[in-house]
Formats: sequence, C-alpha cells, structure tokens
Amino acid sequence: QVQLAESGGGLVQAGGSLRPSCAASGHTFRRHYMGWFRQAPGKEREFVAAIWSGGTYSADSGKSRFTIFRDDAKNTVYLHMSSLKPKETAVYYCAAEAYGSLELVSSYRHWGQGTQVTVSS
Repeated sequence: QVQLAESGGGLVQAGGSLRPSCAASGHTFRRHYMGWFRQAPGKEREFVAAIWSGGTYSADSGKSRFTIFRDDAKNTVYLHMSSLKPKETAVYYCAAEAYGSLELVSSYRHWGQGTQVTVSS
C-alpha cells in the first residue's frame, strides 16, 4: 500500500526557513511526478511545486524562495522554503503520481496527511 508521510513542518518567524520532507513507501516514485500543495484555513488547496525526472516547476508565489528536490535513494521529496511570510501559514501536503496538469489537486493519485507550517509575524 502506498503511503506518503510528511514531516518537518513547525513554527517559524517571518523571514525564516523550513524544509518539510515527504517519505514515500510502498512504491518507488522516481519515475513519477510528485508535488507539494498547501491549504490555509478556509481556503482551497493550492499548488506549490512539483518535481519529476526531467525537472521542476514552481508556482509564481514561491518561485524565487522555494526549492523542491528529491533523494531517490531515500524515496523522499523535500521542499526548502525560505523568506517565509505569515500568509503562507498552512498545512503542507505531499502528493504523488500525477496525470494531467501538475497544478490541479485532481491530477494526483496519492496524498499524505500533511504537515503544519506556521509563520509568525
């Protein structure tokens, strides 16, 4: 059974950095698209970044501050976030095996439970 487990969220001051990770088990995703999304209270889940064997793609909101990368030996994907802003407080979700637009929640077959990121002002 495929499982995605996020960790590495937490509380950080505005301008700080965090690096949540997503460990996959039950399947090897190196050939698949994997992504990060976030969902703030009362808002829809939104795309943050995606990675595949040929490259990466990030939403405009984090393009210069967020970096997605993977360690295939560990079957783990990371999202390094810097210069965080209070409005980026959200639950950050890992997703795997996308078919279709990388920015759409509906494109991804597997989801983790999420990790809370809180940015204080």
